[in-house]
Amino acid sequence: MAHPAPSPLLDSRRSAIAEPVVKNEATSSGLSWAAVMGGAAVTASTSLILLVLGTGVGLSSVSPWSNAGSTASTVNKSAIAWLILSQMIASAMGGYLAGRLRTKWVNTHTDEVYFRDTAHGFLVWAVGLLLTAGFLTSAVASIAGGIAKAGSTAQAADPNAYFIDSLFRSDSPANGQNDAPLRAESGIILANGLRQKNLSDSDKTYLAKLVAARTGLSQSEAEQRVAQISDEAWKAADAARKAAAHLSYWTFFALLVGAFCASYAATIGGKQRDHVVVA
Repeated sequence: MAHPAPSPLLDSRRSAIAEPVVKNEATSSGLSWAAVMGGAAVTASTSLILLVLGTGVGLSSVSPWSNAGSTASTVNKSAIAWLILSQMIASAMGGYLAGRLRTKWVNTHTDEVYFRDTAHGFLVWAVGLLLTAGFLTSAVASIAGGIAKAGSTAQAADPNAYFIDSLFRSDSPANGQNDAPLRAESGIILANGLRQKNLSDSDKTYLAKLVAARTGLSQSEAEQRVAQISDEAWKAADAARKAAAHLSYWTFFALLVGAFCASYAATIGGKQRDHVVVA
């Protein structure tokens, strides 16, 4: 039995139906910025919430009394663990949300869909990190401005104020004596010695003369005090430098973990979004 020849009108209708699909897929963007911004907002807000929670828990576990509360090493380890955990939670939530909310790509290869979902998660992490950093920068600037208006910026920002005070302590302090210029000059000398990692002999001798004149100590006793205080100041500065470097390394690691979690969670959200069965 002979089959009827295909109708030209039917072929034109089929091509008219198929052609818009191809054009829509070819011209559609592979990036859903709405989903990225939504996921980034969730990442940033969750990071801030967890940061506030971790700060509260950390402060409550520190005690000024000896043998009470957590030790310094325990607090540091807990803070690092919380930093990594908060990055994992916040980034995963934002990445998953972006994967579920992004536009569905039809007639697209599975590998390409996986790559796009991963890119969406990575962009969520990047934009969320920028939002969080911008908010924290504004908060720090506001706090610094409030301190400046209160008139206590110099003492709050000078890490050597305690050591300068230790230099000029005496059993019979002179009441009403204005020693602010003396302390300022000594602070400059001590700060320069910390930058050079050692006080020069001339600076030590000059500081000892200032201490002897202010406290009534002998020259030899003043020199011993200067040597002791300068050594303590150097150890404190070195410990702060090492702590800052240590925290920077772990912050870098935590951010990398956050980028991975956001990218991976976006692929999970994308798979669940594409396999949703419409009733």
